[in-house]
Amino acid sequence: MSRSRAGFLSVRPAKASATHRRGFGKGIGSRVWFSMPARCATMKRVMRVLGSSCLAALSVGPAVAQEDSTIRIVERFTLAAEQIAGTGAPAENRMALTLVYFNAGAWSLDAALDATRGAARLLKQCGVVAARLEAVRVDAPRKYQFLDTPVSRELARSLHLAKPTLYFVTDTRQKPAFDAEAIGRANSRTRPELADTIWITRAARNVEIALAHELVHVLTDDGAHVDLPANLMRAQTAPANTHLSNTQCAQLRTVGAKNGLLRTPR
Repeated sequence: MSRSRAGFLSVRPAKASATHRRGFGKGIGSRVWFSMPARCATMKRVMRVLGSSCLAALSVGPAVAQEDSTIRIVERFTLAAEQIAGTGAPAENRMALTLVYFNAGAWSLDAALDATRGAARLLKQCGVVAARLEAVRVDAPRKYQFLDTPVSRELARSLHLAKPTLYFVTDTRQKPAFDAEAIGRANSRTRPELADTIWITRAARNVEIALAHELVHVLTDDGAHVDLPANLMRAQTAPANTHLSNTQCAQLRTVGAKNGLLRTPR
């Protein structure tokens, strides 16, 4: 059973980590005296050496930083409605999803697709169909495989993918730590790149239910939970909590369409 609060799932204590640097100093035990001409000549040589070192650092530094932050899409493909969760929903309630997973990441493509298909099936009760799913495989340094607001903003900005975007990540570095997090319009004013995204960690349980729960948060742009029995939007996710009321479905369709997340084919 997973715990959810304001669009977040499963509170877990974040793992603390720290990096310690040790500085080394070198004392000067003797003083060397120079005549004025010799001193000037020595200073000129020192300045030339320092200047060369600074130029080398400037030329090497950006290249190293760029290499450490390389983000690239290595594969992408699209699935149609019948390959996701079947058809049958009215045409005006169609949703396009983008799924992101990583090279050497914690999620396999099959596991991410199974979770997405399961979530899409749960939303069909509201007359919403996932009419299109784009799966995107990303190659990026390991730091991008964790939900971490400044780093994740950089990832989302670099990829610039269609929304809603489902990021299947290894874990979270957020505090407090949640197994899944939905970021809508209302809670993304200070991180606009992350609006309409969902981040699912490998620690999430009842994954398809957790993902459907977070999709409702995004589509309704609302972090509220309910106490209704067996409801998908209860604060705790569980296998039996899958139902959405008529009122919840109406809100999902209205707000989702208003925000451009549910569309009518032309």
